[in-house]
Amino acid sequence: MNLATILERYGDSTVLALGGALIGALFGFFAQRSRFCLRAAVIEFWHRTFGEKLSVWLFAFSAAVVSVQVLLLSHNLDISTARQIAMRGSLSGALIGGLVFGAGMIMTRGCASRLLVLSANGNLRALLSGLIFAVSAQASLSGALAPLRANISEWWTVDGGASRDLLAITGVGPWGGLVAGLIWLAAALYFSWRSPRHSGWLRLGGIGVGVAVASGWWFNYLVSTQSFEPIVVQGLTFSGPSAEWLMRILSSPSPRIGFEFGLLPGVFAGSFLGAWFGHDLKLEGFKDGYSMTRYIAGAILMGFGSMLAGGCAVGAGMTGGSIFALTAWLTLLGMWGGAGLTDYLLDRDTRPAHASRAAPAVTKAT
Repeated sequence: MNLATILERYGDSTVLALGGALIGALFGFFAQRSRFCLRAAVIEFWHRTFGEKLSVWLFAFSAAVVSVQVLLLSHNLDISTARQIAMRGSLSGALIGGLVFGAGMIMTRGCASRLLVLSANGNLRALLSGLIFAVSAQASLSGALAPLRANISEWWTVDGGASRDLLAITGVGPWGGLVAGLIWLAAALYFSWRSPRHSGWLRLGGIGVGVAVASGWWFNYLVSTQSFEPIVVQGLTFSGPSAEWLMRILSSPSPRIGFEFGLLPGVFAGSFLGAWFGHDLKLEGFKDGYSMTRYIAGAILMGFGSMLAGGCAVGAGMTGGSIFALTAWLTLLGMWGGAGLTDYLLDRDTRPAHASRAAPAVTKAT
């Protein structure tokens, strides 16, 4: 039975939702086993430790970039209609949103995807932060924070098309993107080799996360080529689906199901299986009032920042970064800068001298 027949029998929405759940489960499992976390990678980078957390992120990012460029070169993917490329974008929103998201990521000790992964492992701090993140994202999309988001987004804009495509701007094309991805993969191997805990899960899990990101692009494109209905080519992201699931629970009628409908439950299930497999299931809560205040404030910043930037650390950073969208790369720069500055301002007094010798304690995402 080919895909066109499956789509005709079960419907586009159902097939997209099931695909989102499967790809989400793969992402969740590999992210849990590898401890994939942008926050931890950023901290290692700014503390110049260059260890296992940074290598995991580099494995994931390079795998996503290489896989996507191979799909483009083999004509198995076309991202010209993806919103990160085709639609008018906001450079001010990308940069400022990235800065705000990065700050919130440090305060909640994890990005949006990491909070979902940790929630499935029994972390109640991450669960509460994730719920507040969803509320903040929805408020920024069409609620009380929407006017502020819209105003900032109009400060500096860029037209869709080639002007949002870094590979087109630089003229290097997919081959140049592939070379860049291979260089980052080599860096990941080097930092992994230098780490005293270079287990196989660091490499396999990180690469699995990146392949899951590329699979999201490929699956949506494949369905779009076989469907009689217009299908938006999209990849993995967590800000939009979080807001959508919130409205699905709180309002009626619910939004139409699709790829994003299956993504979050899939990630949760995959992470739970990963935690069960690795004996990592454990209930954890807040230690004091200050911690709760910090997590709540950080989740609000992440929700607003993600909607302003057009995606979270995975959605704008890895998914948009893998297709070399200009705004996605500005968002990534903002996240790394905002996270590094916030870590310095909030946590510098809690770190021991010579932080490079205390990397595991510093980079553990909780």
